[in-house]
Amino acid sequence: MNTRSRDASGVSTTDDAPDDAASPAPGAAPRGRGRGRRSSAAASERRGNLVRLAADLFARKGFQATTVREIADEAGILSGSLYHHFDSKESIVDEVLSSYLDDLLGRYRAAVDEGDAPRDVLSRLIQEAYRSLEPHRAAITVVQNDWNYLQQFPRFGYLAETEREIEDIWVGVIRDGQREGAFRPDIDPKLTYRMIRDTIWVAVRWYRPEGNLGTADLAEHFMTVLFDGISVGRRDSHPSPNG
Repeated sequence: MNTRSRDASGVSTTDDAPDDAASPAPGAAPRGRGRGRRSSAAASERRGNLVRLAADLFARKGFQATTVREIADEAGILSGSLYHHFDSKESIVDEVLSSYLDDLLGRYRAAVDEGDAPRDVLSRLIQEAYRSLEPHRAAITVVQNDWNYLQQFPRFGYLAETEREIEDIWVGVIRDGQREGAFRPDIDPKLTYRMIRDTIWVAVRWYRPEGNLGTADLAEHFMTVLFDGISVGRRDSHPSPNG
C-alpha cells in the first residue's frame, strides 16, 4: 500500500513504491501491448484478404478494367475504407506481383544452390514452376495479361529485372547441361527456356487444383515428355507423311 505524507510545503509525497496492483507482474508485457499485437494481426489479415480478392478480380477482368469500387464491393467494405490499407490500385497489384516473383525467384535460387547435375537442377526448376501454379494462380494470370501495360510505369521496373534474373538461371542450367553432354548441343538455350516457361504458364488457364492431378503430377508428366519424348526412335528415322 502507498503511504502518503505531506512535507513542509504541504505537497503530498509518496513514501514507497506503487503496490503490486499498480505494476505488471515480473516478465509480463506492458498493458496494451497484447491488444496492439492482436490489432496489428487483424489488420494484416484484412490486408492479406484484400490482396487475394483483388488478385482474383485482376485475373478475371484484367487490371485496367477492375475498379477500386469493385474491389471494395468484393470485400464488403466502402471504397474509402480500402484506402486505409492501400493508397492506390497500383499498390495492390504491386503487392500481388512482387510477392509472387519474390517467392518464385527465391525457390529457383535455392534449387540451383543445392547443386547436383544439370538435369537434376533443371528438374527442380520445373517442379518449382509447377508448384507455383496453385498459390500464385491469380498473379501468374495478371503477369500474362497485364505485363506490357504495367511495364510502362517506373514502379514496376522490377518486373523486367526479375524476369531477366529468372531467365539467366534457367539458361545457365541448360548451358551447363550442354557443356557436360547431358543436353543436346544443337538447341538454343534461351529459346528452350522460353518454350518451357510458356508451356508451364499456360497450364494456369486449364489446371484445376480440385482435380485428380496435383502440380507434382503435372511436373512429372512434363519432365517425361521433355527428357524422354513422346515418340520411339529418332525423328529423322521415320518416313515423312508425304513419303
